[in-house]
Amino acid sequence: MAFGRVTVRGSTAVDVAPALRVPVGVLGTGVAVPDRVVTNDELAQTLDTSDEWIVTRTGIRQRRFLEPGRTTSDLCVEAAERALERSGLRAEDIDAIVLATITPDQPLPSTALMVKERLGARHALPIDLNQAACAGGVYAILVGAHLLQSRDTRAVLAIGAEALSRLTDPEDRTTRVFFGDAAGAAVLGRTEEGYGLIAWDCGSLLSTSVQVPAGGSQRPHDHHTVAERLQYLKMDGRVVWNAATTALPQTIRRAAEAAGVDVADIHHFFLHQANLNIITEVMRTLGVPLERAGITVDRLGNTGAATIYTVLDEALRARRVRRGELLAIAGIGAGFLWGSLIVRQQ
Repeated sequence: MAFGRVTVRGSTAVDVAPALRVPVGVLGTGVAVPDRVVTNDELAQTLDTSDEWIVTRTGIRQRRFLEPGRTTSDLCVEAAERALERSGLRAEDIDAIVLATITPDQPLPSTALMVKERLGARHALPIDLNQAACAGGVYAILVGAHLLQSRDTRAVLAIGAEALSRLTDPEDRTTRVFFGDAAGAAVLGRTEEGYGLIAWDCGSLLSTSVQVPAGGSQRPHDHHTVAERLQYLKMDGRVVWNAATTALPQTIRRAAEAAGVDVADIHHFFLHQANLNIITEVMRTLGVPLERAGITVDRLGNTGAATIYTVLDEALRARRVRRGELLAIAGIGAGFLWGSLIVRQQ
């Protein structure tokens, strides 16, 4: 589904209705990563793999693993504090926290509530998005933008965070080499007309190609599920490749159409950092130079819901994004769930 009305003559969009009644932009971003660096050579000591194999197939050279005793919420708080500082707002100015993760501190209580309490965001409504997986970072921003359509909501904190080292099987080469831990945050608030989030597109297709088989109501944990290692993330890499390289270009094109812009006119692409080869293929399919895509997967691995924030934050801190430039933010996650946002930098 796409939003924003577009009338097209030839290749030129001539009439675009605003996607949001109240324009919403990113006021500040922040990222937190663990100190512990895990190289490919370290993983190769216990897995049937090598640095060459991992780099060739994923583009990943290292990732970060959360230290023992630390949790997803620890990373969330660090990232949120940095985003708040750069936005010029205080924790008590935040009206809602939308936290996307598939690795909450525990099933209950709410991880968003834990973050709210630790930040001192006493007015914030805590919202947990726990099953959007790698699309969660995009969905958190989209949900936050819609919350800001209320006259009573002035600022929203969107967070994507994962401690995927706790969810991948240490004995499984298929998943262990891909994933890392990180948190990213964006403070969302009202901006000038014509700037901020101007269009989006979302889609889904039910698939069990990426799943955690046990731990829910269908198959609660017991000694059988633990013996079969069903508490860990399972992934069919070939199906993921096909889904990502198909859905991401399509959703970006639809969002660009809804915004009334050509994909070629988008200056920056902040894509889910699943795999460098996937990013390369998506950009090739779009016909856009790879240089326009931010890259952190080589240093951080796939950090799930956090990945889009890692590339966005890096570009903003380096001042590579200028006022008026168009940004595409897109992700796809287990489910499959996907979505893209078109943003005009304010």
